[in-house]
Amino acid sequence: MVEIELDGKKVEVLEGSMVMHAAEKAGTYIPHFCYHKKLSIAANCRMCLVDVEKAPKPMPACATPVTQGMVVHTKSDKAIKAQQSVMEFLLINHPLDCPICDQGGECQLQDLAVGYGGSSSRYEEDKRVVAVKDIGPLISMQEMSRCIHCTRCVRFGQEVAGMMELGMSHRGEHAEIETFVGQTVDSELSGNMIDICPVGALTSKPFRYSARTWELSRRKSISPHDSTGSNLIVQVKNNKVMRVVPLENEAVNECWIADRDRFSYEALNSDERLTVPMIKHGGKWETVDWQTALEYIANGLKQIKHNHGAASIGALVSPHSTLEELYLAGKLMRGLGSENIDYRLRNADFAAHEGVRTLGTTIASLTTMQRALIVGSDLRKDHPLFAQRLRQAAKSGCAIHSIGSSASQWAMPIASDVALPAAQWLVALQSVAHAVAEQTQVASPYAAPVTPQAQAIAKSLLGGERKAVLLGNAAAHHAHATALLAVAHWIAQHTGASVGYLTEAANTVGAQFVGAMPRDSGLNAQQMINGGLKAVFLLHTEPEFDSAQGQGAVTALAKAEMVVGMGAFKANKDCCDVILPIAPFTETPGTFVNAEGRVQSFHAVVKPLGETRPAWKVLRVIANTMKVPGFEYESAQEVLQEVFGGVVPSHLPAERLSNAGTAPTALVTEVSEPCVARIYQLDSTVRRASSLQMTADARSEPSAQEVLA
Repeated sequence: MVEIELDGKKVEVLEGSMVMHAAEKAGTYIPHFCYHKKLSIAANCRMCLVDVEKAPKPMPACATPVTQGMVVHTKSDKAIKAQQSVMEFLLINHPLDCPICDQGGECQLQDLAVGYGGSSSRYEEDKRVVAVKDIGPLISMQEMSRCIHCTRCVRFGQEVAGMMELGMSHRGEHAEIETFVGQTVDSELSGNMIDICPVGALTSKPFRYSARTWELSRRKSISPHDSTGSNLIVQVKNNKVMRVVPLENEAVNECWIADRDRFSYEALNSDERLTVPMIKHGGKWETVDWQTALEYIANGLKQIKHNHGAASIGALVSPHSTLEELYLAGKLMRGLGSENIDYRLRNADFAAHEGVRTLGTTIASLTTMQRALIVGSDLRKDHPLFAQRLRQAAKSGCAIHSIGSSASQWAMPIASDVALPAAQWLVALQSVAHAVAEQTQVASPYAAPVTPQAQAIAKSLLGGERKAVLLGNAAAHHAHATALLAVAHWIAQHTGASVGYLTEAANTVGAQFVGAMPRDSGLNAQQMINGGLKAVFLLHTEPEFDSAQGQGAVTALAKAEMVVGMGAFKANKDCCDVILPIAPFTETPGTFVNAEGRVQSFHAVVKPLGETRPAWKVLRVIANTMKVPGFEYESAQEVLQEVFGGVVPSHLPAERLSNAGTAPTALVTEVSEPCVARIYQLDSTVRRASSLQMTADARSEPSAQEVLA
């Protein structure tokens, strides 16, 4: 540790730290633009000049290492004058168009100009003008004349997103931040560049010119998409979601969010929203009131239960639903006498298992991993923020190994990349296990031949201290998912690694915890979709896009006597008889359990649109109408407390978690490629976000917009 004196205070910091770090520890603010705690030091802007005793001139706090006994003044006349001089230079070419700038009200330059800028300028020459550039549907570079060349966006791309999509061309007053050869910015984390831009140079295209920052109410929420459970600030005006930005949480998403977390809100305000209940009469859809719709459902359920028995009723639920919704859907089915409920619509292996399957480690620990074997995952697209953490680990020397269907394009160094058809993954993983057995001199339960790649992976996993074997979405949906987990678990046991699933959706872990799966003789999702039911509930799910059967699921479900669609959008009209407008995550309280088992609750941030109602209320009323006991809830919080039997914990109980795998007695002989949702096809909300559907990632996928139109 090194002790310095900062504005008369003694501060101890680690050797090698900068003066800026000491100031942060002491709670002293030093004005800056280019410095960012998550990025490398560039010392471009010079706004952080401070007065260091015995130094011949003011020094940049972000790039001046501390030394024992150093004396620093951040508010001396010398420091203030230096900072004012830098501000004068920064404003020479700035357009000074704050009244029309989208960044007005939350602009670092604007804030610091008040404290350090002059009342008039000594410069009368023309200001420079930078040509407008189009870099895609998410980020606007309409006003790059405002850019102060802090290079935060450039460094973010290189260091966090892993792709140098922006760079600085030319020199001096001709320098510009731009993409090269007219390319677009296509990173799945690109929206974070908007947040870290300290001026109004990079702004949000979907949000642009729609509201002023001081008009917006800020409300906390949780992302409903992938299993990171990113913490969000949802910004609202006139009961309408206008913008979504990250809420910093170092244990979960740090200060970043993925683009689908940031821009999917567009769907919430789209024409695709369902706002009133609808019933199909004679092949035509008619709007009805809630009482009519609920009576129609209750009468239909009673008749079907009487004619075919309770086992003919089931529910296909989305793992993007809240914990409360999933719990009540299961309770309703079981209250009616049915075990037919499942969230595993994309799975091909439905073997029963004990315990809740999770990441097997903390999300934060991914950043410090020394070894990682990832099986069946397009990591960068499936879990952008997990990929970001492992990218930081790789930069620190972590050896990352991959087994999947194609070469990994994760924008990080890969120590070994085994690309094989899905049918060969199990043998490849068994080969690694056999290599581990050979190198540790234990008996191998697997007879797969050992390949040179398997030997290299095994040798790597036997080194290091912090390591993990992680199964991705494709591994979870694989026909041999149970066998893959069994082999992964064996490898982890014999190498000292953790083992777990990256888990697909916001509540995949929560769905397991509340039992949104069939027990005993209940039908699984595949059996229900293939025509095993007479009455079907579809909660926040569109089988055409969310199930392994695709369009075939719609055809099969249409044969049921009654299909009830419960969702926020006009969907499932080809197979449903009644559709109910159900609140999305912004219009209902709820809880998501992320990949590591962290329990995160949130409140509604806006009032429900039109006649939309929260699903927990609708399920309660259906249960009451059917006279199912135990549905006397007054709030979602009561449901949550029942789920946990009282006090709601911050994490799922450890005794309920288990990633242990048992080898199946028989394997499926024909194995096709697993059903995996693409990055902007993951759920019904993302599929309807217009800007996301114009990105390069979405254009490379089958167009959901054309199908939905």
